[in-house]
Formats: sequence, C-alpha cells, structure tokens
Amino acid sequence: MASCLVMGGGLEPEAMAPAPEGMGWTAEEEPASLEKGLLPDEDSCSDCSSYDKAGTGLQSFVPEGKTLFPEIFQTSQLLFYERFRAYQDYILADCKASEVREFTAEFLEKVLEPSGWQAVWRTNVFEVLVEVTDVDFSGLKAVVRLTEPYLCESRLSSFTRECMNELLELKEHRLPLQELWVVFDDSGEFDQTALAVEHVRFFYQNIWRSWDEEEEDEYDYFVRCVEPRLRLHYDILEDRVPSGLIVDYRNLLSECEESYRRFLNLRSSLSNCNSDSEQENISMVEGLKLYSEIEQLKQKLKLIENPLLRYVFGYQKNSNIQAKGARGSGQKVTHVVSSAMMPGLLRSLLKDRLCQEPCEEETEIQFHSDPLSAINACYEGDSVIVCPGHYVVHGTFSIADSIELEGYGLPDDIVIEKRGKGDTFVDCTGADIKISSIKFVQHGAVEGILSIHRGKTTLENCVLQCETTGVTVRTSAELLMKNSDLYGAKGAGIEIYPGSNCTLSDNGIHHCKEGILIKDFLDEHYDIPKITMMNNVIHNNEGYGVVLVKPTIFSDLQENVQDETEENKALKIQTSGEVDAAEKVDLEELIQCATGKMELYASSDPLEPVEGNCEIVNELVAASTKKGQIKKKRLSELGIMQADVTLMSQEVFVSIVGNQFKWNGKGSFGTFLF
Repeated sequence: MASCLVMGGGLEPEAMAPAPEGMGWTAEEEPASLEKGLLPDEDSCSDCSSYDKAGTGLQSFVPEGKTLFPEIFQTSQLLFYERFRAYQDYILADCKASEVREFTAEFLEKVLEPSGWQAVWRTNVFEVLVEVTDVDFSGLKAVVRLTEPYLCESRLSSFTRECMNELLELKEHRLPLQELWVVFDDSGEFDQTALAVEHVRFFYQNIWRSWDEEEEDEYDYFVRCVEPRLRLHYDILEDRVPSGLIVDYRNLLSECEESYRRFLNLRSSLSNCNSDSEQENISMVEGLKLYSEIEQLKQKLKLIENPLLRYVFGYQKNSNIQAKGARGSGQKVTHVVSSAMMPGLLRSLLKDRLCQEPCEEETEIQFHSDPLSAINACYEGDSVIVCPGHYVVHGTFSIADSIELEGYGLPDDIVIEKRGKGDTFVDCTGADIKISSIKFVQHGAVEGILSIHRGKTTLENCVLQCETTGVTVRTSAELLMKNSDLYGAKGAGIEIYPGSNCTLSDNGIHHCKEGILIKDFLDEHYDIPKITMMNNVIHNNEGYGVVLVKPTIFSDLQENVQDETEENKALKIQTSGEVDAAEKVDLEELIQCATGKMELYASSDPLEPVEGNCEIVNELVAASTKKGQIKKKRLSELGIMQADVTLMSQEVFVSIVGNQFKWNGKGSFGTFLF
C-alpha cells in the first residue's frame, strides 16, 4: 500500500554487505524519545478512519479483497518531515552507504517487538496472515509461522496451508520486513513496530538503489542520497514535478537498474574466466562501456533528484502540437471573445478593429465566450480579439499556427486566469505568433506560464503573473518581448536555452527566484543563444538579476578575465598558460565582428546598471570565446584547420544596453557551475 511513484532499486536487504561499525546510540535516544520522534502527528493520516481508543496513536484500514483479513496499521501516508526526521535523527544519522544495514538493524533492535505480533505477508501473487515469533535484526527479516485460522488470498491459484508451509520452509520461515504489514492493535503496544517496518519498507522501495554501496563513502549518505530522493518523491506526490519529467526519471531508473544488473553479471563471469583468454578481453571492454553508461545514467538521475539542478536544467519537452495550416478556402477568420457582447462594445470593435479601412474581401467574424475555444478554432493567419473581462480556463493554450492574440484594451482589464494543476499555460510552436495587451494569471501550476518550443513568438504590452517558471525559450525558438511586466515566478522569470534567440526590450522582471537564467553555454551540440537586452528593469528578485549556467570545466579552462580600467579600452580574455599568445582574443574586436561596435549605457545614476551590463557582456563573450577554442581544437584534431574565422565570428549577442539592476538579493549577475 505504500506509495511507489518513484520506484527505487529492488535490492533485497540480504543483498547488502555488512558494515564495519554501529551507530552509537546515547542514553537520551532510548525508546521514550524514539516513540516521540517516530509517531506521526494527529492529522498526518486525515483520509483514514480515525480511532479514539486509548493507547494507539495510529490509524488503521481494512485490506481489500474477498478474504476477511484483520485491520492493519495505516502507515503509508506519513508526511515528508515525519519520514525525514525518522531517517535523519533515528535510523541513518550520518552513516555511509556501506553502513546502512548495520544502522538500520541497530535502530530496529531499539524499537521493534521481537515477537507476539501478527502481519499480512504480501507478494505480487498472494497475501497470507502470519505470526512473528522472532526477528533477525541483522538480516532485516522476521521469523514467522502461519496463524490459526489460516487466512490466504491468491491472485492466480489457491494456496493450501500445506503449500504455504512448504514455501515458508524453503525460506527457512524468514521473510523480509518490508513485505510485512503489521496487524492493527489498539493498545499502542505495536505502534513503533508498525512505523519501524513502514520506514524499512519505504526506504527499500523508494530511496535505496542497488548501486549505492559501490558509491564513494566520502559524504554523508543521508545528505547525498536520502534527502534529495525523499524530496523528489513528495514533490511528485504533491504535483510539483512535470509529468514528462516523472516519466523520464522512471525510464532512467529502469535503464540504470538493467545496465547495473548486466554489469554485475559480467563482472561475475569475468572472475570465472582465464586471465589470458580473448573472451575476457572482450568482456572487459564491454564492462568498461557498461560502467561509463551507468555513470552517465546516474548523473542524469542526480540532476532530477536535486531540486536546484532540476530547476536549473528543466524538462526539455518536445511539443507534439500539429499545425492546421491555412483553410482550404484561403479565408482568414477574426475570432472575437467576450463573455457578454453588448451593442456599445460591438460598435467600438467595428470602428477600432473590424472595419478600420475598406478591404478588398469580406472578413469572417466568429464569436466565442472563452479564449481557449477561440484559439482551438484558429487556422494559419487568423486573429483573436479578447474583449475586457476576467476569463477562467482549465486547459493549455496550444498555439501551433501563426496567429495574433490581442486584448482589446489595457492588460489589467483583460485577464485570462488558468486554474487547476497541469502543464504550461501557453505552448507556442507556430512560425510567427503575436500576443499583446493581455494579463495572464497562473495558479496551481507545475510548469511555466509560457513555453516557446520553436518558431517566433512576440509578446508585447502583456502582464505575466507567474506561479512556477515564467517564460521558457527553448532551443531553436525565438522570443521578442517588449513593454511587458513579469513577476512572481518561483523559478526564473525567463529561461534562455542554448541555440535560441531572445530579444528583451523595455520590460520589468521582478519578484522571481531569479530574473533571467541563461543555460549551458558549453554544450557542444548547440550554439550559444543570441541575446538582446535593452532598457529592461530587473529588480527585487530573490537571487541574481541574470544567472549564467555553465559546466565546472569552464572554470578550469578559463583562468581569468582582465578588465583594463581605461574607458573604451579593449577587454581581453586570458586562458591558461598552454594557450598561445596568437589565440588570445580581443573582446572589442569580437564584439565588432559579431554585431558592430556596442556602446554601453552611461548614466548619472549609481553605477549598478552599467556594471550589470558590463558583467553580462564579459561573461557571454568569455563563454563564446572558450567554446570557440574548444571547437577549434576538436576540428584541428580532425585535420580541419580553416574553421577559425567562422567559429570566432558567431554572434554572441546583438546588444546588452541600458538595463537597470536594482535590489536583487544576490546582485545583478552571477554564475552557476554544475
């Protein structure tokens, strides 16, 4: 019954290697304090039927099925902080991965009743009621026998008492604790036993990975593995992770488990081979490939498990929205959205929008009561005019054709609010989409307010009240955003992916986690994004105004960037001592080559806006230069020597001019190394 949204490695506890030393419990951590720490709060299982009988602090439920099993403890609905505290303070503490088994066994000795309790033994095939007569703490197993009367329910065929006894004898009457569900007892005597078994079960189903013991033991296992995996599990339960990312994580986990199983089998076969055999050499090469594959999969899993890295890299979803194209008749339609069309409003529309000047051909007009139905009815070249009002929608605006979505009035008078949990508010894949004069309000979201997968999207005079991430400009997509206001994102206000094109002009970006996030500059598969930032005000963000994400290798490759303080003097990037003087790049020349000479914004105000612009310029050019050097070296190794000019002349940005950075928590510009 435990929640298993994120399935962990299915390693049995007996497969774990013995650990060198115990936990060293102190007198203060005896059962009295353990009981206080392990018992959940009164409201932690609010969905279950409650029991007011004296003694127990837990609740119960009746197992489903035809067989009338006794009630069992309901322990699967514990809250995040209850599990967190149990693992951190009472079970694992600061143990290493190789010590998990010993720490768990020593904890169980403190809290688990060694005999006298009943449990339902659950497998994929059957359920049977057993009585615990002893506990093998070191093996994390219970010694059991069948109860009187015999209760069993099978999903495939009937299991007689004799058959079940034979099965138990094969297992020496020892069953893993994680397969047992403790029968309810209202005296409170077995509360700690039920909770301890639940913590063991949850750990091996959702936290433990079969390769954990082979990880380096330099770091605290709880901090390194348990906490991020536990947080991910509850983030999924609480709909804080995009559905596509959940699918990716499960697939990666299954793939890694399968690769690790093959690796173990191969390693076992190698130990039985002759040391000089050809087969062993082939197997060793295959083993190295498997090892490399496993390490890559593990790194991807860690990126998703870590809340910060998960936010930084995001979920690169490929939108499958199909464009309709133009109507067969070639007719273009104007869609008018209004909750109630009054004569005065209609006259104004006819005068201002629908009949501004004589047309050669008549334009068809369709009326809608909500904007979602209007967008769904659009074909290539259509336009949507949204009249003043507050519109509540529960679906995603999937815009695959080149259309115009325009508010008739001021943005604060035309509000489109998305309610209900779901993915992105507005998904854009059309070649040329224009959105103007609308306020978008997002509630209960998992993904961002606007995601541009491909094509060009123009956002003008809009207000974006975000919930999670703000605007995402994915690889090969283009955003032109001007005279707009974006705020409230719990992630970045704007995420700019490699290979994208982003122009930001005269916008306000504020009260977000980060203002603008520029991602992964040294990815060899994508070009650096082309970025224009002019006259934006980026303020009151929790972190930085602009964050540049780059791999740790960048800091190794780039030694420093020296700024000669004389006005309008050339800036230079200095790489490591191995780089020749001929390879040093003059930044001013690079900027001129890419975009023409750029004049930095000058102001009589304090220097923060100017310094912010300069910082971003320096980092972007430094990243572009280093990427060019890496590509040049790679091409040189392939014998291609004429690529220098084309690599170094790629456009880094159009301009970064006149932006103001004020009152951001960590400053105007920062970098994140991964």
